[in-house]
Amino acid sequence: MKAKIKLSAGGRLAAMIIAPALLVPTLALAETELPDPVVFANALELGDLQRAESWLDAGLPPDFSGSRIGSGLLIGAWEGNIDLMRLFISRGADINQTNAHGETALTLAAWRGQLAAARWLIERSARVNSPARQWSPLHYAALAGHAAVADYLIAQGADINALSTNGSSVLMMAVYEGHQELAQKLIDLGADRRPKNDWGDGALAWAMRSNNLELARRLAEPAEFAAAVSEPREKWGTPGGSVATSVALRELLDMREILRRRGMATETIDQRIALERARIVRARLDQGTPPERAVSLEITASRQPGQKQSVRLIAAPAKGPANSGVKGKPPRRP
Repeated sequence: MKAKIKLSAGGRLAAMIIAPALLVPTLALAETELPDPVVFANALELGDLQRAESWLDAGLPPDFSGSRIGSGLLIGAWEGNIDLMRLFISRGADINQTNAHGETALTLAAWRGQLAAARWLIERSARVNSPARQWSPLHYAALAGHAAVADYLIAQGADINALSTNGSSVLMMAVYEGHQELAQKLIDLGADRRPKNDWGDGALAWAMRSNNLELARRLAEPAEFAAAVSEPREKWGTPGGSVATSVALRELLDMREILRRRGMATETIDQRIALERARIVRARLDQGTPPERAVSLEITASRQPGQKQSVRLIAAPAKGPANSGVKGKPPRRP
C-alpha cells in the first residue's frame, strides 16, 4: 500500500521554490566543462584562479598536467603565483610531483628565480634534493644564475655536489653559463671541482672551451691550469652555453618582436621563451648516447672437423677529450 502525501497550497509553493535551488549546484557542475591540457595551461599561466577552482570543483584531478609546464602546482611555482599553488595543494596536489621532464615545483621555482615561491614550497616539505643522478633545484638555480635562490637552497641543505642525469655537477652548470660569481661562491663553499660528466667534460674543460681563463684559473691547481692554457684551442672544442635555438623558440621570438613593435606587453611570451630555453638547455645536456665505438668483427675457426669456432665483436674505445688518455677529438657536447 503506497502512502499518499498531500501538500497544502503553501507547501506546494515551498516545494517549487526549494527544488530549483537544490538543482543549481548540480546544473552548475554539469555545465562546467573540464579543460584539455592546452586550455588548462593557457588559463593557469594567466593566473585565472576562478577557472582553476571551478575545474577542481567539477572533478578535475589536482595533479592534472597542462601542455607546457605541468600541473597547476608547477605552473604556480613557475609563475611565482603562491595563491595558485595554495589552491592546488589544498585540493590534494602532490608537492613533489614531477612533470614529463622530471622537474618538481621547487625545481621550476629555482629556474625562474622565484625565491618567495621556493620558500613557500620548502616550508611545506618540498624536497630540496633530488634522487641520485637527477637534476636538482640547485642545478637549475646555478644554470640560470639565480644566486639568491642558490644561497637559500644551500642553507636548506641542498647538495652542492649533486650530479645531473649525465653526471654534470652544480658547479659545472654555473661554469657552463658563465656565472662567474656564483661559480666562485660554490668553490668557496667547497664544491668539488673534479667531476666529469658522461662525455668526459668537467668544469675546467667548459671554462677553457668558453675561453674564460680567469674562471679556469680558479678551477684548477696552478700546474693543471698552466698545462691547460698550453694546449691548442682546438682541443677544447666550440663554446657551449645556451645559444642553441629551436623552431619553437624562433617562433616565440618572432611573435615577441611583433608584440614589441605594436607596443603590446611581452611578459607572457617572455615566460614562454624562458620555458623553451630551459627545455633547450636540458636537451643539450641530456642528449643522445655516448660517441659511437668503432666495431670490428673477429672470426676464429679451424679446418679440422669437430674443432670449435668462435665469432666476437671488438669495440674500440669511445673517442673522448684529449686529456682523457684516449686519442681523438673531444665530443662537441656540453
